Amino acid sequence: MLKHASTPAPAHDPINVEWVTAPSPVAYEAALKAMDARAGAIAYGDAPERVWLLEHPPLFTAGTSAKDEELLDPRGLPVFKTGRGGRYTYHGPGQRIAYVMVDLSARGRDVRAYVATLEAWLIATLKQLGVEGQRRPGAVGIFVDGAKIASIGVRVRRWVTLHGVSLNVSPDLAHFSGIVPCGLCETKVTSLAALGAETDMARVDRCLQNAFAETF
Repeated sequence: MLKHASTPAPAHDPINVEWVTAPSPVAYEAALKAMDARAGAIAYGDAPERVWLLEHPPLFTAGTSAKDEELLDPRGLPVFKTGRGGRYTYHGPGQRIAYVMVDLSARGRDVRAYVATLEAWLIATLKQLGVEGQRRPGAVGIFVDGAKIASIGVRVRRWVTLHGVSLNVSPDLAHFSGIVPCGLCETKVTSLAALGAETDMARVDRCLQNAFAETF
């Protein structure tokens, strides 16, 4: 069951977006179905834009650019091929995933600008948590002192966005050794917990929502 964090906003409103938080981990396939359904409804003007905050059970996903050799050791975890951009990543408890379903028809129809806005959103969120996030030339995602703390993978259908971002709050970082994360061979992965920063998920969610209002 989904817990609504706010009342639904009008469809395609450029400022007000419906925020939904899943109270327990959501199975990946179920999340895809729900996300696809909402994105379709947004495209036809039948539902408001949405940011869905959730966690997944431990799993790996392979984006459209993933290479077989980048799956080093699945560690007994399920592996899902997905339509989002990017390569391999890990999802699991302690990682805040934000699936963003917004209408780019109302936001300029510029996918690169949208990805840059997602990066700015993550940087602004981390700033509120006392962490300085940085972009890296030639790589998508956010880094802290050279280690990756957040990933981005998007898909656009009928100019409505699917998938979104994942922020490492307090996941088991050992799972990332089973893959080449996002195709970055010698890049470490970090988390808010590893940095000694805030790990209360409710606080992280508030920062995500506040920063979203600033950057979108």
